[in-house]
Amino acid sequence: MEKTFAIIKPHAVKDKNSGKIIDMIEAAGFDIVCMEKIVVSYKEAEELYAEHQGKPFYLELIHGLTASPVVIMVLAKENAVKAWRDLMGATDPLKADAGTVRARFGKSIGQNATHGSDSLKSAHRECDIFFKNTVQPCC
Repeated sequence: MEKTFAIIKPHAVKDKNSGKIIDMIEAAGFDIVCMEKIVVSYKEAEELYAEHQGKPFYLELIHGLTASPVVIMVLAKENAVKAWRDLMGATDPLKADAGTVRARFGKSIGQNATHGSDSLKSAHRECDIFFKNTVQPCC
């Protein structure tokens, strides 16, 4: 079974949509291996978005993710990376298919409700940023 990393972003948590998003995740057949509500540090956000450093939207990503609590998760399922990205929908909520997380709970490209790893390599790297000191092995 494949694992991927996921975040329910600050605005979705603040808007009390975490439970609804988790319901969608479980209804889609994912197992939630690890889950925690945290405030992302600036350093963790920089590590997560390292590939975007120098791009015009980089600081918006960092400030958006560190604004208030998020829910971080490791999800398991066959083809988890692709399955989670499909369930999330397009980055721009206005272009996301109906019924996807971002179509339902996203407000804009910058406030698109969720993050998901784009590959297995990214999933392992991102999981290690947030769950490296967890007693229970997640990744």
